[in-house]
Amino acid sequence: MPRSVNAVASKARRKKILKQAKGFYGKRKNVFTVAKNIVEKGMTYSYVGRKLKKREYRRLWIARINAAVRAEGLTYSQFIHKLSEKGIDLDRKVLADLAMNNPETFKNLVGSVK
Repeated sequence: MPRSVNAVASKARRKKILKQAKGFYGKRKNVFTVAKNIVEKGMTYSYVGRKLKKREYRRLWIARINAAVRAEGLTYSQFIHKLSEKGIDLDRKVLADLAMNNPETFKNLVGSVK
């Protein structure tokens, strides 16, 4: 009995990997074994990068809030503590946006928690 290898599925698998490797340099784009390793590594980097992006944005928001609050005579940690004491539930993204784009509103907010 002849050996069945299901060439259709094998070709589709290889084609999928090579399509993901499109635009890579040299053998990375057209040699399956090389492309497979590079695509897998790229997927790992993209997964990790999605987590790092959240971390970096949070750091940016905190830096912006801290800069705006220090101009009002408070530190970041004091400000966040006073917000929680007053029961004001604004996340750091919104606070940073207020600090950057609506400084008067942010100043009123800081004044209300002082």
